[in-house]
Amino acid sequence: MTEQERILQLRKELHEHNHRYYVLNQPVISDQDFDFLMHELQELEALHPEMDDPNSPTQRVGSDLNQEFQQVTHRYPMLSLANTYNEQEVAEWYASVKKLLAGEPFEVCCELKYDGLSISLTYEQGKLIQGVTRGDGVHGDDVTANVKTIRSIPLILQQQTDIPYPDSFEIRGEILMPWGVFQRLNEEREEMGEQLFANPRNAASGTLKSQKSELVASRQLDAYLYYLLGEQLPAEGHYENLEVARSWGFKISEGMRKAATLDDIFDYIHFWDKERKNLPVATDGIVLKVNSLRQQRALGFTAKSPRWAIAYKFKAERARTRLNEVTYQVGRTGAVTPVANMEPVLLAGTTVKRATLNNEDFIRSFDLHIGDYVFVEKGGEIIPKIVGVDVENRPTDTLPVRFISHCPICGTQLVRYEGEAAYYCPNDAGCPPQIKGRIEHFIARKAMNIESLGPETVDDWFSRGLIHNIADLYDIRVEQINGDGSREKSAQKVVKGIRDTVNVPFERVVFALGIRFIGETSAKLLARHFKTMDALANASLDELQQVEGIGEVMAKSVMAYFNNEENKRILDRLKEVGLQMALSDEQRQGISNTLEGKSIVISGVFSQHSRDEYKAIIEQHGGKNVGSISAKTSFILAGENMGPSKLQKAQKLNIPIVNEEEFLKMLSNPSENTEPSAPSTPTDSSKNPAFSEVPASPDTPKSSAPSNSSEPSTPVQLSLFDDL
Repeated sequence: MTEQERILQLRKELHEHNHRYYVLNQPVISDQDFDFLMHELQELEALHPEMDDPNSPTQRVGSDLNQEFQQVTHRYPMLSLANTYNEQEVAEWYASVKKLLAGEPFEVCCELKYDGLSISLTYEQGKLIQGVTRGDGVHGDDVTANVKTIRSIPLILQQQTDIPYPDSFEIRGEILMPWGVFQRLNEEREEMGEQLFANPRNAASGTLKSQKSELVASRQLDAYLYYLLGEQLPAEGHYENLEVARSWGFKISEGMRKAATLDDIFDYIHFWDKERKNLPVATDGIVLKVNSLRQQRALGFTAKSPRWAIAYKFKAERARTRLNEVTYQVGRTGAVTPVANMEPVLLAGTTVKRATLNNEDFIRSFDLHIGDYVFVEKGGEIIPKIVGVDVENRPTDTLPVRFISHCPICGTQLVRYEGEAAYYCPNDAGCPPQIKGRIEHFIARKAMNIESLGPETVDDWFSRGLIHNIADLYDIRVEQINGDGSREKSAQKVVKGIRDTVNVPFERVVFALGIRFIGETSAKLLARHFKTMDALANASLDELQQVEGIGEVMAKSVMAYFNNEENKRILDRLKEVGLQMALSDEQRQGISNTLEGKSIVISGVFSQHSRDEYKAIIEQHGGKNVGSISAKTSFILAGENMGPSKLQKAQKLNIPIVNEEEFLKMLSNPSENTEPSAPSTPTDSSKNPAFSEVPASPDTPKSSAPSNSSEPSTPVQLSLFDDL
């Protein structure tokens, strides 16, 4: 046997052993023997670079080289499922499916809802080609190099049955961090003094987004696959497709079952509500899908989710433990949050020691005493919270919890603003947590969006004295952050990212300042009303309150910010480095009062602009975005696949419906505007896509995402959604 033939043989053997160990849990060789074969393959591949194969088992060890994630447009958008939290809503969904199918018999595939990071994997000719995260549902990050390190994801498919895999297809699932790995990882981070991961989902997400696939490989992530998409699928049933996919080497849940009746579904829910605690990975519910793909197509979609599927969320698990102490944290706005420190207790797969107590009113509502036995739940299986006190078993020597009067960090006396539940430390210029918090807020995605910086870097620079406020970021030099000299490229990227913020629009600069009580929306309103930073800084209380949505407390907070001498110095420095201190000419020209006084609901999918872009356009022209239809709604901006429930409510309330073309014409020719007319019952849904109760086939998806005209557009499978 030649060395080249031995390479091919080793690759085949190692792929098989990977599958047996990580998917089937049926290893047939020892770890030592596996490592011996892997080392032999690595040595042979080094001698024969012409035999390079991106899907070789040796690629699973990952690389320590940095990588830039590229944005990829999903061929099938990854939509979300409608959620329900009680059995009555499950019964209502089941009844609606039965009604829409006109009594035709149907089966429901019941699956566990794994709590991880959604992934879409593309295979061609039996080889893994690409792995893409969910992202925003339309675009995701290409994390192929990291995905290849996950041993339960096959790099090359097997052919264990006479049903061949398609030449090209997509399969979706969840990337997960097993409970055992999660616990060990947090123990290691605690020993090193690093911030702990809140839950396995966050840990898995952070790991998969790592710039080093070598790190991803070390974290021992797992993957469960739950949906097959593409042309020429092997079966007409969803369940049957996944069973075939299992034979190709994919890890498919053993807990998947078909249900013929509603009682079968409830039996499945009741069983897994208890048994899920014994699973090696996190789950947060059950996914129910009509099994027949033909019936799925007949049922269609609402604007947001398929009618043929629903997610049932488990109720939060509850535990009883002892309250030992209450400590206090200071946030970036100076808000002081009490934290319960408790006897460690196992809850939803993790050990819980701390839980937020929200504010003083929350503490008083439970009449909390130090030493109380409290009931703890995890909100959404993630954030621990106290939900009750075992008063009957309260020890006799306990004392009530008393809220502190001074900042636990800087010692400043706390204040409580009118209408606010929280206490605040007013020393925003000298309290370290507030300073660091404002810097972290400044660099955040919705503010200045400095992607190369994060909280850990901010904390490091602050502790080293490199930064004391947001303006200091612009004084950072490469040599200060280059460490031992080996990170010059990374340091240059950081400095460039900071410098590039001079192009961030004025509205986001206002938000990035971190003025107390001023969120993203109110920052936009202030920026568009006053148009320049100087005008905003010099505005009186009355002038500020003339802006819609700005009340007295918010107005006083804005004035206090701009009257602070330290903030004035920071703003002067930000002006000097070139940050946008006024609306651009383009923005000013684009602003009108055409939609002034109008409350507008957006529904459906659009072709010329995205939903977020339309929201911004509405605000720029004086309108107000609202989420639900009411008698006060002026009109509905409707794209394709407008939800039938919204259409029905609009007709009932006589609310006008405006399509995309009419809306844009309304803005371009305001002098010709007439009030939109109320909706009537459509006679031909094809003439107005807003009235279509069944969305367009994914053959011709309508979205704001750019399409790739060179790619064939003839898929017949309608599975567009993501289980999360």
